[in-house]
Amino acid sequence: MTTVKFWGTRGSVPTPGAATVRYGGNTSCVEVRADGQIIVLDAGTGIRPLGLELAREFNGAPINITLLITHTHWDHIQGFPFFLPAYESKNTIRVLGFEGARQGLGSTLAGQMESPYFPIALQQMPGNVVIEELSDFNFHIGDVKASAAMVNHPGIAVGYRLSTSAGDIAYLPDNELSNDHLQNRKLVDFIAGADVLIIDSQYDCDEYEAHIGWGHGCVDDVVRIAEDGHAKRLYLFHHDPGHDDARVDAMLAHARNLAKGTPLQVFAATEGETITLP
Repeated sequence: MTTVKFWGTRGSVPTPGAATVRYGGNTSCVEVRADGQIIVLDAGTGIRPLGLELAREFNGAPINITLLITHTHWDHIQGFPFFLPAYESKNTIRVLGFEGARQGLGSTLAGQMESPYFPIALQQMPGNVVIEELSDFNFHIGDVKASAAMVNHPGIAVGYRLSTSAGDIAYLPDNELSNDHLQNRKLVDFIAGADVLIIDSQYDCDEYEAHIGWGHGCVDDVVRIAEDGHAKRLYLFHHDPGHDDARVDAMLAHARNLAKGTPLQVFAATEGETITLP
């Protein structure tokens, strides 16, 4: 059995409050449990409640976690200083990223914990935090086959695909469809047949016109690419900080209308929701 749990679904900045309580206000963090592995996708503010839950669940037993970072924009790393398992010496947190991760990712994670920003330095975390740079776009996490692909987002950013014994999860939290047909074809190939596709769907069409080049997705484009890739379940992700629950509802209804008559099932990622792949 493979499970996928959303701990943070918001983009850019946390948005707590009554208007976002249903879909959630924490920034990007998704937990995947498969084939004996605990894999965490990104370390936005959602990683804090995940850490608290892991500490309760394991109750002092060692925890081994693999954390995959898509890129180092703040909404994907800002929760890491508050990740409780990193403060226990018996735990091991393996942090993986691309292109300069050993120095670039390490220095970025350490930088946000330097004084005067934070009282505890990365080097003072008692947990075994191991930062590794990936050089291959295909790798394994235990028995889980993982792959990565570059995405269209400012700076160095990737999406991940996890192939588990129960199905495939594709996670592309920050991506804007390109004008390059070849690039879009590569994206379709990367997500092809995914059982669960979690992808940046921040804007509607009107909003997108004012944000072209910002590196985020338009719902209409996302539905089309999911259909082209024959994904089974699409989860709209990286909800805009200006969108309340009602606005996300409207975008979801629009996306479902676009997918009507196709096998594609469309959902909006909801903080606290667990997906099970039997």
